[in-house]
Amino acid sequence: MFAARPLSGSKADQYADLADQARALLHGERDRVANAANFAALVWHALPAINWCGFYFFDGRELVVGPFQGKPACVRIALGKGVCGTAAATGATQVVDDVHAFPGHIACDAASRSEIVVPLIRDGRLIGVWDVDSPQPSRFDAADRAGMERLCDLFIASLGD
Repeated sequence: MFAARPLSGSKADQYADLADQARALLHGERDRVANAANFAALVWHALPAINWCGFYFFDGRELVVGPFQGKPACVRIALGKGVCGTAAATGATQVVDDVHAFPGHIACDAASRSEIVVPLIRDGRLIGVWDVDSPQPSRFDAADRAGMERLCDLFIASLGD
C-alpha cells in the first residue's frame, strides 16, 4: 500500500520529494487512466493552495477532461482556447498569475485566480495537458514550473512504450 509523505523544506525540495513519491506510486503500472487518477490524487493532497488539478487528454481534435481532483470541470477544450488549449497548441508550459487577465480564459471554477498548465508531449506528439489551478493570485513560479514539468515527465514515462 502506498502512503504519501508530508512535504517539507524548500519548494525545490518539496518537488523532489513529490517526484520520488510519484515515481513509487506509478512504478509498474502502465494504464493511463489508473496512473492519471493516482497522480492527480497525490498532487491534490501534497500541494497547498490549489483548488483543482487534473488532466485533459487530446483525442485527436480537442482536449477532453480526464482524471482530476476538485470541482466538476469543463469537459472539452479546443486547441488554442484558454490556458489549457494554449499550452496544448504551443507545446509550452503556461504560468498565469491572474487568469482573469488571460485572453480567452475559460472559467470552470470562478474561485480560480492563477493557473499552471504543462503540455504532455510524447515522441513529438501531444497526448494532453496537466492543469493546476489556485484560488491565490500568482501562486505558481519558476520552481513550480520546474517541479510540475519533472512530475509530468514521470507521468509520461509511466505509460511505457
